[in-house]
Amino acid sequence: MPSYQAPLRDMRFVMDEMFDYPAHYASLPNGEDASPDVVSAILEEGARFARDVLLPINQSGDAEGCLLEGGEVKAPKGFKEAYQQYVEGGWPSLAADPEQGGQGLPPSLAMMLSEMICATNLAWGMYPGLSHGAADALRHHGTDEQKATYLTKLVEGVWTGTMCLTEPHCGTDLGLIKTRAVPVADNAYAITGTKIFISAGEHNLAENIVHLVLAKLPDAPEGSKGISLFVVPKFLPNAEGNPGERNGVTCGSLEHKMGIHGNATCVMNFDGATGYLVGPPNKGLACMFTMMNAARLGVGIQGLGLIEASFQNSLSYARDRLQMRGLSGKQAPEKPADPIIVHPDVRRMLLTQKAFAEGGRMLVLYTAQMLDVVEHGEPGEDRDHAETLLGLLTPIVKAFLTEVGFESTNEGVQIYGGHGFIKEWGMEQLVRDARITRLYEGTTGIQALDLLGRKVLMSQGESLKVFTKEIHKFCKAEADNADLKEFVEPLSKLNAEWGELTMGVGMKAMQDREEVGAASVDYLMYSGYVTLAYLFARAAKQASLSLTGEEKSFYAAKLNTARFYYQRLLPRTKAHAQMIQSGAGSLMAMSSEDFGLGFEI
Repeated sequence: MPSYQAPLRDMRFVMDEMFDYPAHYASLPNGEDASPDVVSAILEEGARFARDVLLPINQSGDAEGCLLEGGEVKAPKGFKEAYQQYVEGGWPSLAADPEQGGQGLPPSLAMMLSEMICATNLAWGMYPGLSHGAADALRHHGTDEQKATYLTKLVEGVWTGTMCLTEPHCGTDLGLIKTRAVPVADNAYAITGTKIFISAGEHNLAENIVHLVLAKLPDAPEGSKGISLFVVPKFLPNAEGNPGERNGVTCGSLEHKMGIHGNATCVMNFDGATGYLVGPPNKGLACMFTMMNAARLGVGIQGLGLIEASFQNSLSYARDRLQMRGLSGKQAPEKPADPIIVHPDVRRMLLTQKAFAEGGRMLVLYTAQMLDVVEHGEPGEDRDHAETLLGLLTPIVKAFLTEVGFESTNEGVQIYGGHGFIKEWGMEQLVRDARITRLYEGTTGIQALDLLGRKVLMSQGESLKVFTKEIHKFCKAEADNADLKEFVEPLSKLNAEWGELTMGVGMKAMQDREEVGAASVDYLMYSGYVTLAYLFARAAKQASLSLTGEEKSFYAAKLNTARFYYQRLLPRTKAHAQMIQSGAGSLMAMSSEDFGLGFEI
């Protein structure tokens, strides 16, 4: 079975030494509750829960899967008991509003817990995962009555939430949904339609499930402008606020998936189910974006957790597995062969995993600070700045970390060689689980269009300038720092090129809008690599100040990882830049019929 130890030392390096989280928390309203001692206790207990409770049921849950009988879904053995421990430990309420029974701690703490959960049992983590987003959507857009009915239950974790968006025929194009909401008595609506790919849509872990459902009113405009949002519980709450009559919503089937077998991915049928409007009519997509953005950050953290899990187990295997001798001679002469960690190509794969794990953690915690300020900060310039950065970075967190997450888990299988292809070692499960992260909550292509099209070009590049200006100030301040020259000079050039590439795509798009779609994925990946380069430069600065202390090996390794990233991974930006500049011509030249020349379809 794979092993896992939460990377608490690296988390503390990023939180305390790079981003000064103690001062950050102290600056937030009621931030004194997130004292260093409290934060340390939360991280250590979260690490124990992930290692001792979730990890042991990860492989068994993957093998067993979920069972649908008579419309009821049973999660794998141990999942319900683990969820009960999760609720009893108060974990669901960690970052929720105290007015709804939450502990009021910053969202960034919950994000660190999420990394540990995703690293040890991604499928289990999806059951409570969407509840936070559902609670946020109701908190921002629900009526007082809806908040009183649902929020406390969701915060406590005794009820869980889902997001019901797409349907068999529409995929990402939600303007095509057919689910209908017909007004009935007492401000209620009868919801009828079918939703697919609903994570944790039906299960036996909690006493009720609160579905947030997109549907169209009878007089709704066509397309996405006619979408409304409804709250549709599995059991209608009775007068005491407890589960009462069963609602007209059922699980029609379970999807047979490539991975995340332990999570129930459901086809949900709404047959005149009673639902209640959330937010204004025909503004449901805007309301749902509150939940979708939270989910996108959550999926990026899934990518990070899987990278860390794959790296830790790959490293352990590479230290033990004996095969051949080092090219420069025997490295372990007392053994019949050298451990494979002595071989340069194995080190390349390990360092790729290590760099993406550490860089991804920096990206998540940097973004988490912005989320803390947006959720808890006072209105003003600082919160506006944080909101702009959060909007820009969310698609990068989601798409970049899941793309390199899939790459990193594949490298894990490669390090294990033939054993990586065998289920017992657990490495192939990480690959299968990682594959979905590039798809759900908006594919990489959708995130890329959001980044380049909506966040950057629609703001005339202003959102990007907020971030590149920060990078520019860092490079300018460190320009004379000889210890950082190897990082600052290439970062400064890439930062300038980022703006030039953006302007180039924008100019082309004025003549041909296909240029945005043609450039978008390469633009997102380029943006991700440059963003991590900035964060590694900041990490290198911090590490270089601590090389003479008691933990000099830790800081030396941090510097070596930063050098590897700059020398072996950051050059990928050159290929992405060239592809961005190549334009849409070769992509759009052929007709759809020409694709099939030479065979019949």
